[in-house]
Amino acid sequence: MLFAIQNTAAEWHYSSGKTYADPFNDVQLDVLMTSPDGREQRVPAFWAGDHTWRVRYSSPQIGTHRFRTECSDTTNTSLHGQEGTLEVSPYTGSNALLQHGRLRIAADKRHLEHQDGTPFFWLGDTWWMGFCKRLKWPQDFRELTADRVAKGFSLIQIVAGLYPDMPPFDERGANEAGFPWETDFSRINPAYFDLVDLKVNYLVEAGLVPCMVGFWGYFLDFAGAEVLKKHWKYLIARYGAYPVVWCAAGEALLPYYQSEEFAQLLATPDMNTWLPAEKRAAWSDMMRMIKTTDPYQHPLTIHPIIHGTDQVDDPSTMDFDWLQTGHGGYQSLASTINTLEDALGREPKMPVLVSEVCYEGILEGSREEVQRFLFWTCLLSGAAGHTYGANGIWQVNTPEQPHGASPHGIAWGNIPWQDAYKLPGSRQIGLAKRVFERFAWWQFEQHPEWIDPHETPQERQLSYAAGIPGQVRLIYMPVGAVRIDNNQPVLKQLEAGVVYRASYFDPKTGNSYDLGTVTGNAQGEFQIPKPPILQDWVMILEA
Repeated sequence: MLFAIQNTAAEWHYSSGKTYADPFNDVQLDVLMTSPDGREQRVPAFWAGDHTWRVRYSSPQIGTHRFRTECSDTTNTSLHGQEGTLEVSPYTGSNALLQHGRLRIAADKRHLEHQDGTPFFWLGDTWWMGFCKRLKWPQDFRELTADRVAKGFSLIQIVAGLYPDMPPFDERGANEAGFPWETDFSRINPAYFDLVDLKVNYLVEAGLVPCMVGFWGYFLDFAGAEVLKKHWKYLIARYGAYPVVWCAAGEALLPYYQSEEFAQLLATPDMNTWLPAEKRAAWSDMMRMIKTTDPYQHPLTIHPIIHGTDQVDDPSTMDFDWLQTGHGGYQSLASTINTLEDALGREPKMPVLVSEVCYEGILEGSREEVQRFLFWTCLLSGAAGHTYGANGIWQVNTPEQPHGASPHGIAWGNIPWQDAYKLPGSRQIGLAKRVFERFAWWQFEQHPEWIDPHETPQERQLSYAAGIPGQVRLIYMPVGAVRIDNNQPVLKQLEAGVVYRASYFDPKTGNSYDLGTVTGNAQGEFQIPKPPILQDWVMILEA
């Protein structure tokens, strides 16, 4: 009998008594798991090198789980027909991922939650190249993780070895064990993923959800769909037992940077029209395969050029929608909200969030005030969460070894990750998350009419409002909404008989300024007082 803890990945292995010329490609090993309630799951095993296959399994169900192996080579009795039991005991620790279970889409299709129904607040950080050797294990990885946990991040977006912004098998993408695949894409390199295991496990132990991006989209041209499907099957077998989120591919429809197709894309006036049918069908097929293979049905999305739903020809293959809305600083602010509202109006309904926008410090801009604007406006406009990024972290620059030039010949910037993680925007959006967590944020509704003047599609630099009627209102006022005269914005539609305690929250420092009680006049209105400083502010009203 084997033993495991609830919601925690248990691992055991099988050794083959037969030798295979190409075990990765020649042998498929699955384990049929039967949980105490009688439900059967087909859990894929992964080739761990030499003659060894490993199995990882987790379950929220306490009690005895039975299992039996099925091998594609039924004559190999050391792999086929092996039976056993696994005893799962209750989890008694304080890690929310293990207390409440892996993530799923909530019934309202507006946010994510744990398996037990506990809402999950998505505050992501972008470590695209975090599995490469520039982010050293253990010291570097632990340092960056500790900072993000302290600031309130809950999820890390990270690519499983086949990276953006470099050609395949560029030395910058290797870890201490080399590359994730042989350079002809003939087979996986298990030693590469042995080191990935350490980082994934550490994120989970720290309470951070790994959002695993399979590879960058242009690898569809370099490796082909069948190789990439094998890549995904390997990831599912190796990491499916963890509380992860899947992203099928990064910038799925983006051609490789030096290709003729990429030049055509840059020449296209509207990137929304760049929707090659053959590739969209291929990504839909890839996502269907992921869903069929994954016994845990982790939430699945795809990272886009702009709209996630545009990367596929069948949006029903997605569980939630990701957006990429630009890196132009102030120029990207209005387009981000416009793109978000467009996505929220599409069918089928699903949670939507901006997964990449305006890395802090990129193009020597997008500083802290841009990060605050993006977080507050997206959350108050209906996003299911928000992902931050810092230039220097996504590509893991180090003082000794910056990422260097992209294929177009220019570097995005050489700020080291050790400096980038200290940029003030990451702390400030962590403070913002704590404000939301004081309330039932998953029940918030958008109510622009609660403040006048308010933002519109024609003017996104005015106030945003959302909350729960009669209970709480959050009003975000960009600096453009704050006046130097006495004609400050007016609260509207204040409920008769409801008394609110009001305060100004400084989104830069986290300080609060008590404004006393607020009630509406006969028209349900109240003119708010001047804030102390000319900057952006958040007004909080609690019944």
